[in-house]
Amino acid sequence: MRRLQTIAGAAALTLTAGMAGVPHADAATPQRTLASGLLSPLSLAVDGNGTAYVTQNFAGVLAKVRPGRSPKVLYQSKGGNEVGGVSVRDGRVIFTETSSDAQGNPADSWIKVLRHNGTARTLAHVRGYENRKNPDGKVTYGARGISPSCASQWPVDKAGPAVYQGAKDSHPYATWQTRQRTYVADAGMNAVISVSPRGKIHTVAVLPAVPVKITAQLAQGAGIPACAVGLTYYGEPVPTDVQQAPDGSLYVTTEGGGLGEMMPLGALYRIRGKHIQMVAGGLFGAVGLAVKNNRTIFVAQLFGNEISKVTRSGKVSTFSKVNMPAALDRSLGHLYATTDVLVGAQPGGTPGGKVVRFRH
Repeated sequence: MRRLQTIAGAAALTLTAGMAGVPHADAATPQRTLASGLLSPLSLAVDGNGTAYVTQNFAGVLAKVRPGRSPKVLYQSKGGNEVGGVSVRDGRVIFTETSSDAQGNPADSWIKVLRHNGTARTLAHVRGYENRKNPDGKVTYGARGISPSCASQWPVDKAGPAVYQGAKDSHPYATWQTRQRTYVADAGMNAVISVSPRGKIHTVAVLPAVPVKITAQLAQGAGIPACAVGLTYYGEPVPTDVQQAPDGSLYVTTEGGGLGEMMPLGALYRIRGKHIQMVAGGLFGAVGLAVKNNRTIFVAQLFGNEISKVTRSGKVSTFSKVNMPAALDRSLGHLYATTDVLVGAQPGGTPGGKVVRFRH
């Protein structure tokens, strides 16, 4: 997953006044805080009895949260590995683990099953599959159609290559369990995959690249050569969550890559067989979802600071304005969410992440 922070910063200047895809609320929705003081709680799953499982990704921790009790650590990774992507079904807890290289880039990744003794067994080696198959390897990202002379002026050190094919990169970000398989949204692979009970991996879908028009203002702010103005830059989609609706459809959120951290380029997609349909776009950091039924999906907009309701027809409305929401799940008529997820995530900061619960 390539990060284009220089382009993203310039693009943010062009769209500050144009965030029509990020609606606003008139009042806060009542909520109950179940846990606080968490470091980067980017993933959450709730069992049928209301027991919540939350990851503190940057700390490599998976914990259990029950109302009125302090979080109980169930698993701690070794070597600084990231822990995330938790899901639970009938008491079976699955999560992702990712190691990084010296530069902090994802280097290896696995899907794991939690044992009752606090250890975990590996269900699937996701990076191994990516190295063999590279599902988005034939997708062209960047400024498609750029001339060789213009590409030679592109600031590769700041903005990455002017044009490139999908690289071998895996960062499994979310999982969702059914009776037959586990679905995985992989932010580095730019794909949704499925894993069988025996660990066999299959590509379900590669998410579409995200088009962004290179304007004169964007080019000037990012140091992009003037010859690229008018071209369309195709960013990586970066899938961040996946859940299955009662009708069998899969819903997937995408962040929109490095650009999506500065601009409302996130989206909600519906996958039905081989058909991929964008349900809603213009979301600002869409990183979590919870399916209510075949008609309504909740989506967390991390950088939009709200939890939204999205209808199947694509209408977006505000459910609750909250600070930095990330993961969502539903159980027993409640919507669970993690909020303030990046508060205190910087070195030396005081962790301020929370698990909260709404009635809906």
